[in-house]
Amino acid sequence: MIAKRWMGGVVGGVVLAGVLAGAAGCSTPPAPRAAPGPTFGPHRSTQQGAEPDATPGTGARPNRNPPAPQASPDEKCPEGGVRLVETGGDAAMGLRVEGFRLVNCGTEPYALEGYPEVSLRDGRNDPLEVAVEHGAAGITTGVPDIEAAPQRVTLAPGQAASWSVVWRNLVTDATVPATTVPVLEIAPRPGAPRLWLRLARPFDLGNTGKLGIGPWTAATR
Repeated sequence: MIAKRWMGGVVGGVVLAGVLAGAAGCSTPPAPRAAPGPTFGPHRSTQQGAEPDATPGTGARPNRNPPAPQASPDEKCPEGGVRLVETGGDAAMGLRVEGFRLVNCGTEPYALEGYPEVSLRDGRNDPLEVAVEHGAAGITTGVPDIEAAPQRVTLAPGQAASWSVVWRNLVTDATVPATTVPVLEIAPRPGAPRLWLRLARPFDLGNTGKLGIGPWTAATR
């Protein structure tokens, strides 16, 4: 009789413990949901009008064909009355095309003709030995913006002109270091103050040592 009572107590205790464990399990709160991923606000892709060390660019890598960047209303117009901005480009199988826009932010008409004077610089702003040629000959064919005939373009205040560059990202000689161009310097016309632009998407020239540029054309909005 005593043994039966003892066994009954054990069984009852086991059942009660199971019930309590089940109740505890039901009261456990669900695991928290995963935190959302990071979000990114708008960015500026370029800064203009001075050497890059004075006004470095802060933008992330642009989309394939982003809209033309707009200057903030309080941004000072560079000396000379024009501002250079990067508008994005395209890349396919080692061929690169990048676009730029020159905006008349001054108060007087601004005349352009032919091609900008282009200089390429490294991350320390030292000149790079790269052949800058008019047109796409020796690089590719069938790029209308690059191969267009030069023309005279006059910009009223607030208007803009476009121009493009083309190159190939090729490494054909392992003994020649590849060249990357993070800084672009141009003179829009002879004698004009030079504009510096730290590129949101640096030119990856490989070791081709060549860049083709197109002429000024009237920008369409």
